[in-house]
Amino acid sequence: MDNTVRTGTELLWAELGGDPALLDRVAYGGPSGLLPARLPVMDLARATVAVAGLAAVERAGLPGPVRVDDGAVATAFVSERHLRVDGRAPVNFAPLSRFWRAADGWVRTHANYPHHKAALLGALGRSDDSVDGVAAAIGERKAVEVETAVYAAGGLAVALRTPEEWAAHEQGREVAARPLLTRDRLDEAAPRRRSDRPLRVLDLTRVIAGPVATRTLALLGADVLRIDPPGNPELPDQHADTNVGKRTAALDLDSPSDRRAFDELLDAADVLVTGYRPGALDRFDLHRPGLVTARLSAWGDYGPWGGRRGFDSLVQVATGIAVTEGSPDDPGALPAQALDHGTGYLLAAAVLRSLTEQNRDGGTRLVRLALAQTGHWLTHTLPRYEPERWLTESAGPLGRLRHALSPVSYEGGPTGWQRPPGIAGADAPEWLGA
Repeated sequence: MDNTVRTGTELLWAELGGDPALLDRVAYGGPSGLLPARLPVMDLARATVAVAGLAAVERAGLPGPVRVDDGAVATAFVSERHLRVDGRAPVNFAPLSRFWRAADGWVRTHANYPHHKAALLGALGRSDDSVDGVAAAIGERKAVEVETAVYAAGGLAVALRTPEEWAAHEQGREVAARPLLTRDRLDEAAPRRRSDRPLRVLDLTRVIAGPVATRTLALLGADVLRIDPPGNPELPDQHADTNVGKRTAALDLDSPSDRRAFDELLDAADVLVTGYRPGALDRFDLHRPGLVTARLSAWGDYGPWGGRRGFDSLVQVATGIAVTEGSPDDPGALPAQALDHGTGYLLAAAVLRSLTEQNRDGGTRLVRLALAQTGHWLTHTLPRYEPERWLTESAGPLGRLRHALSPVSYEGGPTGWQRPPGIAGADAPEWLGA
């Protein structure tokens, strides 16, 4: 496997504070050419899965190796598309979750959940949910106006931005100034976790990234209990794909009896994973000494968008990824919801590494990740294929040429051709030195 894949794993493992000597345990393989994109999506996918495996064998004290198969990785990163329920294909995006042409550009909305759909229609002044009607309402407004109005109403809509526009945006600058993830040890005495029972993970996440992380922890033997509000369960197909290995329960945290039950669960938990927008759960006082808490958000818990909801598809649009994969006039998308899945495996790795360090040093731990941070890492840190690296220029009878270097390379071999191409047919029909 090439150095690009190894580089991605090395970078992530260093972010996680892992022992670099363990990197040699990773074995890559499988079919090539999967998840094709302009950005290095497959490298992101391999690296995040690799560090999740490394963190797992480190914590379990196993010798490895950690196998990273491209076929398995690429399939898992689009797991929601492969799901079948009694032969029925899943519904991954509702009719109103899509790109729309605004008066001055493009907007992408997310309206899979009923309350987000209602907020979108309310912001647009629509009483019906016809695609044509919504298209007409958005087409009359500027993209940022739609974004602002829908978010103010509690919905989700993001204006398409180029990478340069995102870099100049206040939230984009905040994201660029921060690390990929943070892992903090809170300075307080904390009891050590009991090791005579399975790891207890309380799961307060939704959609893909958080559930992928907790699905991974369940695979590794954790007792994962997911809690949802009674009146707002996970979408059925999302539940079928991401809740494998877990148990699920419904609790209304505004109900005194349900809150007591929840507090008892939290008091006995080892790990808490949250995926709601920053600030949404603050009133419930989720801090516990000795707990490993992992907080996942779309945009980060800082900057002007720190309290906003978001999903992978919207982060791609805001941060310029959709323009990179398409154009300003015809926006594209990554071949998978790679920010979601990649962040999910990275979150699982961060939790496992925090548990390993906690077992050694004690302390309460806080891990924070954001889809926008993962997007920035994809676009700015992972090595991209840049053909200029393998091109050269030479002058000759045909003028100044730019051409590809030969891929045939070995120590002591030639670095290039001895002569440029000449005028066709202009050479004498004889051997050199004859």
